[in-house]
Amino acid sequence: MKKMSTKQFDLMRAGKLYNCTDPYINKVHMRGLLLSEKYNRVHMWNVPRRNRIINKLIPNHGKNFCIWSDFHCEYGINITFGDDFFANFDCTFLDISPITIGKGCMCGTRVTLATPVHPMHWEERKQQQYPTGYHDIEYSKPITIGNDVWLASCVTVCGGVTIGDGAVIGAGSVVTRDIPAHCFAAGVPARVIREITDDDKMDLWQTYVNEEVPMPKRKK
Repeated sequence: MKKMSTKQFDLMRAGKLYNCTDPYINKVHMRGLLLSEKYNRVHMWNVPRRNRIINKLIPNHGKNFCIWSDFHCEYGINITFGDDFFANFDCTFLDISPITIGKGCMCGTRVTLATPVHPMHWEERKQQQYPTGYHDIEYSKPITIGNDVWLASCVTVCGGVTIGDGAVIGAGSVVTRDIPAHCFAAGVPARVIREITDDDKMDLWQTYVNEEVPMPKRKK
């Protein structure tokens, strides 16, 4: 049997223009979609089976992670995340280009990481007849998220964005440009609101032991 060419897949991962109807891309894409579907059908209590599926879907991951259903991605093999990763319900990672997430990161409900990009001009965005068939031509941009980042509920991160270590992105934000480390950003589009400092600490353990309402130093 003739081996399928990976050329279009390699172009896709590199952020170059590619033919999305390529046979090898379709094969790998279908694998990712089917594994995602299978993962979402397994009961939450069946952790061993869920982990076996995730190991196939996203082989590049760290230790001590939790991904709640439903979870959706396109390929899986283009996603990397570090130790102590958590994703809440209904997260979607569109991993056309690589999505790289550091350790200690948290995603709230309905977080979307979207690397696909389509041409801005409508004539170039349409499906049309090319020498390789009738299709559109697409591209993508990678997403890089540092260590200890919290993306709150319903955050969307667009392709080409880098978020620095320790950043927090407020609920409902749309991140279209890079966010520096140790900053709180929010809005549509997201902008930096302020730096995160030691005044944001809450004396966590003592507050827990005393059964007190948590409050950062900056508000005391």
